[in-house]
Amino acid sequence: MLRLCGFTMFVLALDLSTARAQLPMGPAAGVRMINTDMAVLEAGEPRKDLPCTVNPAKSAQVGFDLRFHAGYDVSVPLKDLAGGENMLTILFRVSPDAHKDRPSYFVQRIRVPAIEEDSRGEATLQGFFDVGEGAYHVDWLMRDRSERVCSSYWDVDATLPTKDRNMQLAINAGVVEKIETESFMEDPPVARIRQDHPLSVKVLLNYTPQSPRLAAMRPIDTAALVSILRGIYRDPRIAKFSLVAFSVHEQKVLYRQMTADKIDFPALGEALQEAKPGTVDARKLNQKHGDTEFLTSLIMSEMAGADHPDALVFAGPKALLDENISQGTLKQFSEIDYPVFYMNYNLNPQATPWRDSIGHAVRFFKGTEYTISRPRDLWFAVSEMVNRIVKSKQGREVAAASAADK
Repeated sequence: MLRLCGFTMFVLALDLSTARAQLPMGPAAGVRMINTDMAVLEAGEPRKDLPCTVNPAKSAQVGFDLRFHAGYDVSVPLKDLAGGENMLTILFRVSPDAHKDRPSYFVQRIRVPAIEEDSRGEATLQGFFDVGEGAYHVDWLMRDRSERVCSSYWDVDATLPTKDRNMQLAINAGVVEKIETESFMEDPPVARIRQDHPLSVKVLLNYTPQSPRLAAMRPIDTAALVSILRGIYRDPRIAKFSLVAFSVHEQKVLYRQMTADKIDFPALGEALQEAKPGTVDARKLNQKHGDTEFLTSLIMSEMAGADHPDALVFAGPKALLDENISQGTLKQFSEIDYPVFYMNYNLNPQATPWRDSIGHAVRFFKGTEYTISRPRDLWFAVSEMVNRIVKSKQGREVAAASAADK
C-alpha cells in the first residue's frame, strides 16, 4: 500500500437525468492507494474493461485569473453502468517533465444511482486542474465497484505565446494545483512597495451580466470581474483600496468598502450572493431614464466624497443605456486632479464596438478605457494603468512642491 500526500476526496451524486456533471478536482491528502491502481498508472497502457472515452485538453489555457487551466471530458455509455447503485473512482497523477519525481495525485468518487438495463445515452464527466508554465504527463484511471478499469494517458503543454512572455502568472512554472472553485476567497498578502505617500485607488465595479438578456451573472463573468479586482489588488505599488460594487440595471449599490489596505473579497462575495439579480424596485420602473439617473448620482457622490484617491477605476461590462450622463452634470467635476480609467470587460468587442455610458463619462474626464477580452488584456491594462497613476501622482507632487517654493 502506498500513502499519497495532499489528497482531497469528493463524494458527489451523478446527475444522469442530464447525463452530465461538472466535477472540480482537489489535490490528494492522506488517502491510501491500492497496489492495483498504482500498477495501472505505471503500466501506461490504455484499458477499457469499463468502457469509456477520454477527451483530454492537450494544451492548457490561461484564464483571467492568470492560471493555466487543464482538464478532460470522459463519457461512459449508460448501458455499461446499468444495474444497482455503483461507485466510480477517478484517480490520476500529473507529473511535470522538469520534475518527474514530484507528481501530484488527484482522486474523485462519484456515486451512481441504479440504472435501467435498457438505458441509452452517455454519462459525461469533467475534471480540471491548474498548472504553471511547462510540459506535463497525465496518468489517469477510472474504476467501478466491480474493479473494471478504464485508463488513459496524455501529455499537456502550458506555454505562453512569445508576445505574452512578460505576463506574471499566478502559478510558478512546473507547479500543479487544484482548480479554485471559490471566486471570492481571501487573497494572499501582497508585499507592497514602501512609499512615503502610497497609492490609493477607488474602484467602481458594475456587477451586471454581459448580455441584457441574462437575468443573473454567469460564473464565467463573475470570475472575470473578480480577476480584474485581483489584478488591481496584486499590484505592489497600490497600498490603499476603496470599492463600490453596483448594478446599473438594478439601480442599486450592492456593496461598499471604505478605504482599507486590502480588498475584502469574502465580504464582497457574501454581499453579491445576497443580491437578487434581475429585480428592480417597481417605483424605479416608472422613471424614464432611471438607470442613467442612478449612474449619474453614483458618479457624483463618489467624486464628491471626502476621500481623495490617486485614481478612479470603473470596471465591468458595458452599460448600454438609452441616455448618457449629461456633460453639464459632469462639468461640476471637470477640475479633478486624478486620472480616471475604465476596465471594460467585453468578451466579444466586435458585437458592441460603440462606447457605452460609462465610457462616455470616462472620455469626458480625458480618462483611459481598456477593453478586457482576453487574459493578456487584463495583465497589460493593469500594468499600464498603474504606471499612469504613478506618473500622475509624481506630477502632482512636483507641482505642489514648486507652488510651495514660490
